[in-house]
Amino acid sequence: MNIPSELKYTKDHEWVKIEGDVATVGITDFAQGELGDIVYVEVETVDETLEKEEVFGTVEAVKTVSDLFLPLSGEIIEFNESLEDEPEKVNTDPYGDGWMIKIKMSDASEVEELMDSEAYKELVGA
Repeated sequence: MNIPSELKYTKDHEWVKIEGDVATVGITDFAQGELGDIVYVEVETVDETLEKEEVFGTVEAVKTVSDLFLPLSGEIIEFNESLEDEPEKVNTDPYGDGWMIKIKMSDASEVEELMDSEAYKELVGA
């Protein structure tokens, strides 16, 4: 299982990459493995400002639909539109081409509440 050490993680199996005041968000290798083949990613919250842990979209796999929870408060400034035609990128490259959204953070101190890779490994038993 791939759990990159430079990323932050949530209990809801999202990963977060911080670059200045922008955070890129996707789901972890563990999450995509548990969901199975992803057939659709829906995010209709672009240009909206949401609070941490609000639902920002859904990911649909062959057998289930799961809500996606915002790991940090802020404005959703971008959706990875390539996922509309190729949602399987979430399965094949969850930390690269399978990213989902970018957030302009409104409270950078929330980053301190996210898990590091070691804490996430403990959560998933890796």
